[in-house]
Amino acid sequence: MRIDIGTAGERERGLAAAAAAVRRGHLVGLPLDTAYGIAADAFNDRGTQGLRDAKGRADLSIPVMVPKVATVAGIAEVTPVAKSLMLGFWPGPLTLVLRAHPTLAWSLTDASGRIAVRMPLHPLALELLDRTGPLGVVAAAPSAQPGPATVDAAFPESLDRHLDVLLDAGTLPAGAASAVIDLTGTTPVLIRPGPLDVADLLEACPDLVVPPGRTNESGT
Repeated sequence: MRIDIGTAGERERGLAAAAAAVRRGHLVGLPLDTAYGIAADAFNDRGTQGLRDAKGRADLSIPVMVPKVATVAGIAEVTPVAKSLMLGFWPGPLTLVLRAHPTLAWSLTDASGRIAVRMPLHPLALELLDRTGPLGVVAAAPSAQPGPATVDAAFPESLDRHLDVLLDAGTLPAGAASAVIDLTGTTPVLIRPGPLDVADLLEACPDLVVPPGRTNESGT
């Protein structure tokens, strides 16, 4: 079911349908910041396996999207540095790699017990997250795809058939992939600067290690 949320009266119908689909363990397509994503209940094994099946990758790394900063404490270790970065750059294009709570009943952490967490900027994504709680979300289109994101480009038939609901927000502005900072070691490390200015990240996190060659770059 594809729902144009720009049409009068369709936004609420789309959000209700997407939330219901997520609760059933199904997949939904939704706008994030500058790209469309595919989402599933982060705690539903059927849903997260569906994400891996849709992308054709059994080893797919699945980041978690949250509706607010306070949500993160329930799924991962929140250090003072992590909280400072969240308050400074969320919602927005910053992904934090954190140490997940080991007692969680889900299949999203890597072999080292880490999880990537982000709070997206698109208001529709935030509204859906408010209704569903944390979602496992992966990019719909390949990371190298240039230009503004469109629904048709992001969801070819081979991918669209895996979705229960697709929230169509029209064309999204072109932009870089989110910045990624790993906070699971003894020192914060910048994995990818994305659209954020490295100087701004260093101001918020003076101990941040910026490896040589980590310059701002485009992506999904």
